[in-house]
Amino acid sequence: MKLGINGLGRIGKLSLWHHVSRQYFSEIVVNVGREVGTSLIDIASCIERDSTYGHLGQYLHGCKGPLRVIENLNEAAGGMTVNGVPLKILRQSRNPQGIAWQANGVRLVVDTTGAFTDPTADADAPRGALRGHLQAGAERVLLSAPFKIKQKGLEMPPDAVTTVMGINDTDYDPARHILVSAASCTTTCLSFMIKPLLDALGADKFLSASMVTVHAATGSQQVLDRLPTGGATDLRKNRGILNNIILTSTGAAKALPLVIPEMKRIGFIAESVRIPTTTGSLIILVLNLQDSLENPIKREMVNSIYREFGKNSPYLIYSDEQNVSCDVIGVPAAATIIEGAETHTRTATVGVNLGQFHCAGAPERIEIPITQAVIYGWYDNELGSYTNMLGDRTVTMAEQMI
Repeated sequence: MKLGINGLGRIGKLSLWHHVSRQYFSEIVVNVGREVGTSLIDIASCIERDSTYGHLGQYLHGCKGPLRVIENLNEAAGGMTVNGVPLKILRQSRNPQGIAWQANGVRLVVDTTGAFTDPTADADAPRGALRGHLQAGAERVLLSAPFKIKQKGLEMPPDAVTTVMGINDTDYDPARHILVSAASCTTTCLSFMIKPLLDALGADKFLSASMVTVHAATGSQQVLDRLPTGGATDLRKNRGILNNIILTSTGAAKALPLVIPEMKRIGFIAESVRIPTTTGSLIILVLNLQDSLENPIKREMVNSIYREFGKNSPYLIYSDEQNVSCDVIGVPAAATIIEGAETHTRTATVGVNLGQFHCAGAPERIEIPITQAVIYGWYDNELGSYTNMLGDRTVTMAEQMI
């Protein structure tokens, strides 16, 4: 079976690395939709080298392996082999409906461009749409970003679903769903920080939750300061990332209930801070839990929940070590690495005046024990966490199409 990848940015390129290593697909067809450099050699060079992860050859074979793993370049056909896997580069169309998926025998496409995220947009939308891939011959489309419905009031189409591997991947119904979102790197990490506690403690104990992701820079940010575009309201997005800590937003609060429905009734706030690193991010999760004075939730209880969950999940790692962000770069398929040494809990009683709800003979004020828990979770927001899990989602979808 052939795989189509639309886009050769950070996630597109690293998805290609993942799949030429995994060698599940017989051929990979990558659409870049435009000319790149002066020849196919320039595209091969971009694929083979990476400023964050080094050479592709070292990723595949270790530091003693060959650096050159791309061979048989054919400029006319746009072809090459990467680690023995045939690769074809398409350079004709950036609009999904104009990509030659059908002509190249591609049934499954991973769209990594970030440009087409609305599952309700028509295939022939002037600037392109996710459904354009279907019109071009694909049977299933996997989006490496959260869905974003632009028109207010529209519901999620019945043929679209958001999944995170190891959390709700069984929600995908191959008979019904043709558009699948793999959420985001932050939502993926967050879901593995929330789910074990929900399963162990029960949703009724959760009063509120908040998170801040200390996130590495992304390609949408500026290297140097520049003027904002017309109508822009967030001027910080146009400040240089090399020497600034930049407050921004994250869609994790909106996406999380799509993969963990219990979160719909739990108050949740999500914020993001961008920092000048290339990858390796951190979520600081704060939970307020209704507790009991007899057996309050303690730090060791929280850590033991993560330890046990990690024994049965390939996507969660519990660590008692003292990590820094570089330590999580490239860690394979780890949605989150829990920094157990920094888990903190504090239980206190909160007084509530019953007021008009007071009943005769009952106390006018009651004391409710509340535990606040602070949990730290690391994630490699590019290759190690998100792209490897996206690769797992891609293969499981392909297996159900054969």
